[in-house]
Amino acid sequence: MTAGGDRGGGSALESSVVATIEGYTFRNEDNGFSVVRLKDDAGRALTAVGHMAHEPPGSTVRLRGAWVRDRNYGTQFRFESCELVRPDTLVGMERYLGSGLVKGVGPALASRIVERFGLETMDVIDNEPDRLVEVEGIGRKRLERIKAAWDEQREIRKIMVFLQGLGVSPALAARIYRRYGAEAVERVSRDPFRLADEVWGVGFATADRIAGALGVEGDSPARIKAGILSVLSRAADSGHCYLPEDEAARGAAELLGVEASAAAALFAELAAEGRIMLDGGRIYLTRLFEAEQSAAARLAELLAAPSLLPIKDASRAVEWAQQRMGLELAPAQRSALEAVLTGKVNIITGGPGTGKTTILKAILLIARAKDVKTALAAPTGRAARRLAEAAGAPASTIHRLLDYDPATGAFKRCASAPLEADLVIIDETSMVDTVLLSALVAAVPSHAGLVFVGDVDQLPSVGPGAALAEMIESGAVPVARLTEIFRQSRGSLISTNARNINLGRALELHGAPAREKDFFCIFREDAAELADEVVSLCSERLPRRYGFDPVRHIQVLAPMNRGEAGIENLNALLRARLNPPSPRRREMRRGALVIREGDKVIQLRNNYDKEVFNGDMGVVTSVDAEEGAVEVDFYGRRVDFDGASELDELQPAYALSIHKSQGGEYPCVVVALHSSHYVMLRRRLLYTAVTRGKRLVVLVASRKALAVALREEREEHRHTALSERIVEACRNLSGADAPGTVAPAPPGGGGAG
Repeated sequence: MTAGGDRGGGSALESSVVATIEGYTFRNEDNGFSVVRLKDDAGRALTAVGHMAHEPPGSTVRLRGAWVRDRNYGTQFRFESCELVRPDTLVGMERYLGSGLVKGVGPALASRIVERFGLETMDVIDNEPDRLVEVEGIGRKRLERIKAAWDEQREIRKIMVFLQGLGVSPALAARIYRRYGAEAVERVSRDPFRLADEVWGVGFATADRIAGALGVEGDSPARIKAGILSVLSRAADSGHCYLPEDEAARGAAELLGVEASAAAALFAELAAEGRIMLDGGRIYLTRLFEAEQSAAARLAELLAAPSLLPIKDASRAVEWAQQRMGLELAPAQRSALEAVLTGKVNIITGGPGTGKTTILKAILLIARAKDVKTALAAPTGRAARRLAEAAGAPASTIHRLLDYDPATGAFKRCASAPLEADLVIIDETSMVDTVLLSALVAAVPSHAGLVFVGDVDQLPSVGPGAALAEMIESGAVPVARLTEIFRQSRGSLISTNARNINLGRALELHGAPAREKDFFCIFREDAAELADEVVSLCSERLPRRYGFDPVRHIQVLAPMNRGEAGIENLNALLRARLNPPSPRRREMRRGALVIREGDKVIQLRNNYDKEVFNGDMGVVTSVDAEEGAVEVDFYGRRVDFDGASELDELQPAYALSIHKSQGGEYPCVVVALHSSHYVMLRRRLLYTAVTRGKRLVVLVASRKALAVALREEREEHRHTALSERIVEACRNLSGADAPGTVAPAPPGGGGAG
């Protein structure tokens, strides 16, 4: 039924349309923009364009807007608002209930519900939901799930009405509801900018749009302050702990469309509110300032405290460990081991094949013999599993070691409740950001030793700061640099080429017979041909030659998302070959995202309730559209996800960004490198990619891209002051003048007998 307006003309007269959704020609799940196919009561087909919640096919909607004639697409109804109309036909009710909107109700059950209650179906669910047990297949447990899902949908719909036309996706509305519950509308109305801080997936632009619709003026101090905080948060996302004040003011001005002086004038007010810290021309988010300060202060305290490890003769302990392990340590390894046994805080850094794992095993062997209680941890689940396998000892994530409490957002292990350990060993320290370092060192007891292990030449942490590099740069923490590639790795072209990349040298590709080589380079200049080569390698040639499982053993890495040789296209091509659609594989679609049984996926954010973390990888084991549930196997542990609100925490992972691969190690790595990735190409990125491979690395590259990556040493400068704060904290603690370099204690001089 159409009321008012002129459908045929080119003018835009206000109209309303009531029609039933047939399907979507296009939908952007990020902002809800949709091109919708509908039929009105007379059976006439029409097309509508606008922002709306993802109402399922079969839903009856009332659209308000205007008819327009588009030059390319003909006559369309462009709507400004969309309101769900209760379906009033049996077919409409059945399609609506069976669309997947209500978790626990699929097409078959929807048919039985409508068959039982007829035209009273919607009234029964609204007002007498307990009667649903009259339907075959609905017991008390399923009834409670259906009731909860129905109530939740009603609340979410209220939020969607409130956010209508503001570019907010249904998935985002569901997260807002889960964050604030029934208070969502009131809280968002009172302070829309809080969304950017408190709801994952909401950026400042979305919060600003909502604020504008609520009447917040462009030059409002509340808006400008929120913009300043957003600029600092974005800087933190790019690895910075602070920004120079003038840079922060310019960034806020560009973001908000105001004068830089208007932003700078509010710095002192934000500082008085405790939301930022001003430090000699630097402007910090308060939490990052406190993290830098506390990390530096605690490191200085630990460095100054005496070592209480019961190792009285380090040289003798090292000799004993060599005998037990049946090997002789190289001088650099021996020196590093003695430093750990006699020192307080130590760093061991080196590339692949330089013997870091051998030193770890020796440390743990001696620790067990001396009844030293050790704690091993790494930043991610993948890295922790690698550490446990390599060291032959239990290891956990740093978050689990510190007993993170998702309810409070804090660690239970802290200065007042320190770790129960005599020696704490942290692997993959290059991935540790300043905030996590601060929490970690706060929880290390004063009597304990602390060892940081990592490869400082890898990419720095995703989070703010560059903790490992900054600790080394300070000169205050003893550092063992391992550079020699040892016997078991000398025949490895992976280790050789990792070093060549670091030094900007040409790759060695002919060092061993083809059947024994662990590093290959295949040149393809055209991006499409390069992508096809990657797919062919992963799906056919490498599994046939080496027996690799293409999903579990082979990982494709690339620098960028977009383009024919980018991650998005490689994922699509690889999934089409390795896990194509099939009646035997159920799948769930949320906008452009499709998750299918058998898919290889990666977790995109830390979910402490589920104990899965950003970077964890798994395989989809079950998709239940009726229950709206997806089950993923993460390293042998199965985790359920809500298809309506949590599916966007997952992403196909046949191909990954090199940044996301940090902390992982794979039997086989295939690296796609093309000149279209130019802005990302540099040595450290290529080095990180190559060092992810354990048994085999295949580089599929254009010659120009490889040459650029080997030549480019440029690194993005990070605004961080941890190294100078460590030096200052050590000086303040000792009362001495600023040190140039604080040298480690000589190894081997560790006490009497």
